[in-house]
Amino acid sequence: MTAMPFTRLRHLSEPTHLPALQPAYVHKRPAQGLGELDPPPRILLLYGSLRERSYSRLVVEEAARLLQFFGCETRIFDPSDLPLPDQVSGDDHPAVHELREHSLWSEGHVWCSPERHGQITGIMKTQIDHLPLAYKGLRPTQGRTLAVMQVSAGSQSFNSVNTLRILGRWMRMFTIPNQSSVAKAYDEFDAAGRMKPSSYYDRIVDVCEELVRFTVMLRPHGERLVDRYSERVDMGRPVNLADGSL
Repeated sequence: MTAMPFTRLRHLSEPTHLPALQPAYVHKRPAQGLGELDPPPRILLLYGSLRERSYSRLVVEEAARLLQFFGCETRIFDPSDLPLPDQVSGDDHPAVHELREHSLWSEGHVWCSPERHGQITGIMKTQIDHLPLAYKGLRPTQGRTLAVMQVSAGSQSFNSVNTLRILGRWMRMFTIPNQSSVAKAYDEFDAAGRMKPSSYYDRIVDVCEELVRFTVMLRPHGERLVDRYSERVDMGRPVNLADGSL
């Protein structure tokens, strides 16, 4: 893929500073022994709020720091100038093109949405709606791993993560079993926007460890796991009848 100047990526402050993590309890390479760790797993992270102090973004940033600590390469997409689906003819907009390029680059995703009126936010859904099942003969989400997270202003809820799981299945992704739901998110971050030590932070560590494991474990089998009869028919790609391979 030709390199392009990405302008819609958020860059982490203090990417190696993990004050809430207890190093004595951490596997720095959680996928060791499950598959090849080189090249580093590539993870795209999406968040669902444009507020200046967006807790879904802050959660994603903490997740990205952890994923980098675990040996991954990460990209955080900034959706601030993303148009609504169908607002621009043919979705021909630089932000849309860039989002799709990031997804094609990725092996796994992290999605984190606030819960608003009992559901994911419009900006979260907009990003997912701009990721087509097929794009230029490629599939930007199919076969990728997915971790889902949410933040809530009130008591703990799971409406958003449940919806994100449905969307992940629709996008033909492998959603990992673990998930994160941060209640009363306004109490969980310090003035600098860093997450305080808590059981909520510990769960995010759990999710990131598990995402790395599943991404590495599925890596050598990805194409076979998502190969479909209907797509072979549509693409005119018969199986090799000599050995039955796909």
